[in-house]
Amino acid sequence: MLARLAAVAAAALVTSGLASSGLVASGLAASAAEVPDAVRQAGTLHASVNAIYPPMEYKDAATGRLTGLDIDLGEALAKRLGLTVAWSDSAFEQLIPSLKTGRADLLISGLTDTPARRDTMDFVDYLRTGPQFYALAASPAKAAEDLCGLKVGTSRSTSFPAEIAAWSQAHCVAAGKPAIVVVPAESTVDARAQLKQGRIDAAVQGSETVPYAMSLEPGAFRALGAPFATGAQGIAFRKDEAALRDAVADALRGLMADGTYGTIVARYGLGGNAVGSVAVNGAHP
Repeated sequence: MLARLAAVAAAALVTSGLASSGLVASGLAASAAEVPDAVRQAGTLHASVNAIYPPMEYKDAATGRLTGLDIDLGEALAKRLGLTVAWSDSAFEQLIPSLKTGRADLLISGLTDTPARRDTMDFVDYLRTGPQFYALAASPAKAAEDLCGLKVGTSRSTSFPAEIAAWSQAHCVAAGKPAIVVVPAESTVDARAQLKQGRIDAAVQGSETVPYAMSLEPGAFRALGAPFATGAQGIAFRKDEAALRDAVADALRGLMADGTYGTIVARYGLGGNAVGSVAVNGAHP
């Protein structure tokens, strides 16, 4: 009798259109049937991060525990799939190798979904991003165009060096001005340190992290204009793990439908970076 009543209730939801809106999918482990057998039997998702990119992922100074938007989102996705997460913190340069060798099932670490990276990985896009110029508050630069011919630092392991060069070609060189000199740094933290030391004139990092960095040292930095390119951060998977990729994409849609996703991005002040729907490799279904 109870089973029949449940079936009738589900049918009523479909008829009313609530099921198609995603509300029915908000239950625990809604996408568990799509999780590959090996992962489901293990009960664990192995996820890698580079925990030096607040507020996306970083270590709490008091406890040493991993925290941040990506950590909260990864935990919520795993819970929806009926799994737990085993987190691994490694250098940025080791993230992609850890995925390719199977040490990680996925990467969720502020990684930008780019066409070049799609040659070897698949992405489930979950947050808007874009490279952002910023300088010391006392800098004479008032706009990005004032950086032509100057030194701009950024993390060498990201897509930012190529994006700065492309912007410089279009806005400096094309206007008859000297090109920006891109100074590779070991990380965004290193770039900020070089900026404060006067070794570079400005720096670039993701727009989702600039406000947090500025909040740590009020009055020290100033953003120069809006992000100069647009992109998306994505959860990365091996090309041969389409089933896991699609299960996580479905779980993310569920988190969007039940409000969990919105709560997480708002917790870190990044509501403006939220996406309205899930895209796989930049393509919306």
